[in-house]
Formats: sequence, structure tokens, C-alpha cells
Amino acid sequence: MPSTEPLIALHDLSFRWRPHHPPVLEIERFTVGRGERLFLHGPSGSGKSTLLSLLGGVATPQRGRVEVLGEPLSALRGARRDRFRADHIGFVFQLFNLLPYLSTVDNVTLPCRFSQRRREKVLQRAATLESEARRLLEHLDLADPQTLARPVTELSVGQQQRVAVARALIGAPEIVIADEPTSALDWDRREAFLRLLEGECAERGITLLFVSHDPSLKPLFDRTVELTAINRAAGTSA
Repeated sequence: MPSTEPLIALHDLSFRWRPHHPPVLEIERFTVGRGERLFLHGPSGSGKSTLLSLLGGVATPQRGRVEVLGEPLSALRGARRDRFRADHIGFVFQLFNLLPYLSTVDNVTLPCRFSQRRREKVLQRAATLESEARRLLEHLDLADPQTLARPVTELSVGQQQRVAVARALIGAPEIVIADEPTSALDWDRREAFLRLLEGECAERGITLLFVSHDPSLKPLFDRTVELTAINRAAGTSA
């Protein structure tokens, strides 16, 4: 069961992209518990992408605090925020952002090239980074050697999606943030994909924050938060 201890906490947050522009986000309080599987729902323009930028330390608010793992992320300088993100947060992007010049396995191990912490966590339980990447891919039903030998650009959308998930999970970051990764899949494939993602997060004790505009996915998660309900600035362009 998820812990009541907040892994993510926003307090009195306000963010706007440019001075004198209306705020994109105005959130009094938002928390995510350790081990929780949270579905964050919101239509286009509700601030989802902006919120992810704040949680990942890509952007900082003009007012308020962003705390992740008890760390005041919004107060850290740029290089320390980048290091924190690499060490503790795995992202699954909507368009996957796989690197075409790397092999499938090298795409999965990429976060360990930027984070010594995640690299060490892998090597505590696996002989090599590559063997852990293959284990994750096998758990995500992507183990065929011929498939793995193909360039990532030749994989199907569903296969690329699972590569992106394995990349986010390697090194067991405390948090995985998935940004609309199922938008190109039909319902059956979306549900199967989410079961695989949730299973791996549960096995490793990873908190999952899944962001989508699709309300049909709500029953698959522990809790749903409507961004329009907590964002007083909802309706402006994100």
C-alpha cells in the first residue's frame, strides 16, 4: 500500500512563463505519497506540461516551493537540479525521445551514463548495465534478440514505448513520471502497457505519476487528481 509520507509536495505555487503574463499554474497544495500510483488528469491548456517542468526542475516557480524527496527542488541551482533529476526521476515522454544513433540496449542504459547513483544501484543487483537493461526489456515483453538488434527507429510504436519505459526504470529512481505515453495506442494495448508499467514500479517500490488527458484510464490507478480542480489558473495556455 502507498505510504502517507509525501514524496512530492507543492506549497503555495505560482508560475508564469513571462513577466506580466497571466499565471499558468496557481496551486495552493499538491502532494504525492511514496509508492502511490497517481493519475493526473487535465485537458490541453490546464498546465500539465508546465507542472512536469517544475517537478523535474527544468523550470522554477516565481512563488512557493517544490519539494521532491524532502529536497527543496525550487531552491537548488541549475546544475544541482539537473543532478537531482538524473538521480531520482525517470521520465517517459509522450514521443519517447529515443536516440536513433544508439542501440535499443544503449538507449535503456543511457540514464546510468548521467547518474552514478543509478549506475551503482544497477550494479548492486546485476553484473552489467546491459544485463539489467535486457532484464527490464524482458519484463516488458521485449526480449527477442532479433528485435533488440534492430535500430530503435525500426521498432513499432508499442516497442519504442516499452524501450522508453525500461529507460525510465533502470537504476530504480524513486519517481517515474509518464507524460501521455499511451496516446497513440488502442485501449487493449494501453491497458496491457499500463499493467506492465505498474507491475515493475510496484516490484521496485517506485512512485508513479501518470499524466494524461484520457479519463478512461482513471480506474487503473490508486488515485486521480483533476488538475483543473487544484490549479486556480486553469484555462490559460501551458
